[in-house]
Amino acid sequence: MSNIAFLPATELSQAIRRKQLSPVEVIEAVFAQIHAHNPQLNAFCTLTEDQARAEARAAEAAVMRGDPLGPLHGIPISIKDLFFTKDVRTMRGSRLYQDFVPTFDAPVVERTKRAGAIVIGKTTTPEFGYKGLTDSAVTGMSYNPWDASRSPGGSSGGAAAAVATGMGPLAVGTDGAGSIRIPASFCGIFGLKPTHGRVPIHPASAIPLVAHAGPMTRTVADAALLMSVLVGRDDRDIFSQPADDTAWAIPPAADSAQPLKGLRIAWSADLGYAPVAPEIAQHCAQATLVFADLGATLEEANPGFADPQHTIDLLWACGMYATLGSYLSHAADKIDPGLVNWLKSALGYSAADYAQALVTRASLWEQNRQFFDRSTPNGYDLLITPTMPTTAFAAVPEEPTNIEGRTVTGFGYTPLTYPFNITGQPAATLPCGFAADGLPIGLQIVGRRYDDLTVLRACAAFEAARPWSQNRPTICNF
Repeated sequence: MSNIAFLPATELSQAIRRKQLSPVEVIEAVFAQIHAHNPQLNAFCTLTEDQARAEARAAEAAVMRGDPLGPLHGIPISIKDLFFTKDVRTMRGSRLYQDFVPTFDAPVVERTKRAGAIVIGKTTTPEFGYKGLTDSAVTGMSYNPWDASRSPGGSSGGAAAAVATGMGPLAVGTDGAGSIRIPASFCGIFGLKPTHGRVPIHPASAIPLVAHAGPMTRTVADAALLMSVLVGRDDRDIFSQPADDTAWAIPPAADSAQPLKGLRIAWSADLGYAPVAPEIAQHCAQATLVFADLGATLEEANPGFADPQHTIDLLWACGMYATLGSYLSHAADKIDPGLVNWLKSALGYSAADYAQALVTRASLWEQNRQFFDRSTPNGYDLLITPTMPTTAFAAVPEEPTNIEGRTVTGFGYTPLTYPFNITGQPAATLPCGFAADGLPIGLQIVGRRYDDLTVLRACAAFEAARPWSQNRPTICNF
């Protein structure tokens, strides 16, 4: 059963179509993993087990009848508990929503269901996804499958822990400052923050200028498969973009020995400002050499921007206050104390401060636009950095306030991810090995806006050279 649970979605899809596996067998294998490991990890806060089994039986019948099958027919998928799910509890990690049952599905849920996926449950998140850990008053603490004393990261921590342990091959997460990439890095899986607007979000995020939704999977091909279903315009999201002619599959390389020939890639250990553990920087630098072996031109270079943490902190604080600030007067005791502090911090900003943050955002974009402009002699196709400055944080309610001897506040614990929420560029994290503490290390690959496929192509080439999906977290060995 565990062998079935760890099969990629692409292989499951083919096996279901060929009648080698039934959707019922797949669902049973995944729920066996959930019952074995979720009690310790707390990756799921709500299971839709009866409904999923009924849908699996219907999916099996459709295969036997020879009905047309969607691209995700019979494939289990988990949904982060920030997304609305019709007739299924959506707590958003908050006591304010602990009994809330939506009457409609979010666009990502609609689209995965329409493609034939079977929703197996909702994954845990901190309250309104506000931090890089996964715990809340309504769902408790979630844990890392590689070391249960550590956090899976956040805010899509439950999704990452689930995918890493065979509790479903596909998950949908959100990322407003690193919330797909942080937990994917900490749990040793693949995660993609697509170009802003590629995947529609509704109801609107409190931080719409930097909010993204995207896939979390064990393989790059699975992420591409899920992207083929998620992308496209939805007028409920003012920022959503029409689907273009991108083929969301990894094309075969013309030169299998050097599949990235012609790409110009920049490597930066710290973006010029970030505190990064020497072990992480050294390991990622060594892993990055693989891209040169694959035919790319590799150079050490920084885009040259200053740390934009003040901008991301301000956008988050003001956006969350606009959405939740009214609760401070009568329901502050029901909100995570850390989130209360975020809300109160917004009161220290003026309209001029917010306007300046928008100016800074435009300036940051311009610097990155020029850095990724291949029509110039010094332009790059991709930028590679470590995803996180350390391995997984301790499983405690607060993020670390010290990274490599430097005091950090706000989003300072994830200095390499949030710049690309501000610019809206695609950014992925892929597993590139393990640190001395036995925990996974993630490598971040950033591309130019709307060039998500080049990011996926580079990740797939690295995956072929340095496979990772065969790795099993420590918890799966017991």
